[in-house]
Amino acid sequence: MTFTADTLILFGATGDLSRRMLLPSLAALDHDKLLAEDLRIVGTARSEMSDQDFRQFAREALEKFLPAQRRGSMADFLNRLSYQALDVTTPEGFKQLAAKVGPDHKLAIFLSTAPSLFETTIAGLSRVGLTTGDTRIGLEKPLGTDLASSCEINDAVAAAFPEERIFRIDHYLGKETVQNLIALRFANVLFEPLWNARHIDHVQITVAETVGLEDRVDFYDGAGALRDMVQNHMLQLLALVAMEPPSGMSPNEVRDEKVKVLRSLRQVQSGETVTGQYRGGASGGQIVPGYDEELGKPSDTETFVALKAHVDNWRWRGTPFYLRTGKRLPKRVTEIVVQFKCVPHSIFNGAKMQPNRLVIGIQPEENITLSLMAKVPGLDREGMTLRAVPLNIAMPDAFSGKERRIAYERLLLDLIEGDQTLFVRRDEVEAQWRWIDAIRALWAADKHEPRPYSAGSWGPSASIALAERDGVTWNE
Repeated sequence: MTFTADTLILFGATGDLSRRMLLPSLAALDHDKLLAEDLRIVGTARSEMSDQDFRQFAREALEKFLPAQRRGSMADFLNRLSYQALDVTTPEGFKQLAAKVGPDHKLAIFLSTAPSLFETTIAGLSRVGLTTGDTRIGLEKPLGTDLASSCEINDAVAAAFPEERIFRIDHYLGKETVQNLIALRFANVLFEPLWNARHIDHVQITVAETVGLEDRVDFYDGAGALRDMVQNHMLQLLALVAMEPPSGMSPNEVRDEKVKVLRSLRQVQSGETVTGQYRGGASGGQIVPGYDEELGKPSDTETFVALKAHVDNWRWRGTPFYLRTGKRLPKRVTEIVVQFKCVPHSIFNGAKMQPNRLVIGIQPEENITLSLMAKVPGLDREGMTLRAVPLNIAMPDAFSGKERRIAYERLLLDLIEGDQTLFVRRDEVEAQWRWIDAIRALWAADKHEPRPYSAGSWGPSASIALAERDGVTWNE
């Protein structure tokens, strides 16, 4: 039965994610009166802190990362916070945490720690009775580095929690425009009859970053672009674009349809994948070092990957999905491009026809653009002059007065209230890893090496050729 938690335990409460996202998100929810009045938030990490020290840590985080207009109730929010130092490798810390929480509480737990600590942490929680009853747990990615390690983590979690109490987070699913993709598809009769291989030529999904390694050196070099971005964020976006209409909006009804898409992904073949690694160059108006220079040693980790994917089912057979992600690209953008096919016959002599194109911008701008062919005003003696013109919906303008929320606000509230719709189920994770593991096995068999590309460019030229072989141009 769904319940609203009255105690939220944050593991990794002094980490960067907590400082930048979790604490500001919870404070924003508190400001908007979306948290129950009796909700307590217990932070825990290895650092020795008093309750007051943790509140001061949180205050500094909120002053830096929470918009000024949402700080009105900051004092009330800080009073919700308490802290317990905990080394997950020692039993004593879990006993102290259990004493801090007290008996008979409705618990939600969020693990914002290294996945290598999940098994130890959950075992410690189980020993002191903090996994019993209806306690639910949220898990921050990454969940493993391949299918085998992912199954190991999921088995450890499943030993203490049934699936209906496990909330695996992919923060992209908390973004407003990603959720709006479901509304766009299934709340408008305009699109669904055309949303198939008969009418859609191809789909592009781009997740581009301008930054380099920043503070993720150790993690990123062990993961690379494929496992960092494609395995989770991009495959979730692909599944939302390609899934069949669910019978309803319950968590399992939505996730059942996503799993079907992920299981229908055809294995990528040689020639359908390109990887790259950035070299030094001009990016964002300054000269930046190459990946090896930032890392401090040579590496064969890919910082860019482009893929041609196929969903082998009746709806999508023959429509390619082009996926592209990378670091040190010209601009930060996440977008989905749905390219429709051209009209079967043009009655406009000499007019250059362009296919309709739907562009769903996810970040940094949240907008939806549909390009349509229209007549250029004027007196035409030799036939109509046509041009593609956009219909734009800028989400902040369309819903002016509505506060823009970051993804973790939605996800933390759903964890507290027990709604799994925007969280990833185990069979989704495993289907994603199977597809990714097959790609990595292909790279190993082909002795695939990342191609160099200059920082500030759109990746290796081979990624352009990957699409252009099919007459497709990346949307830039």
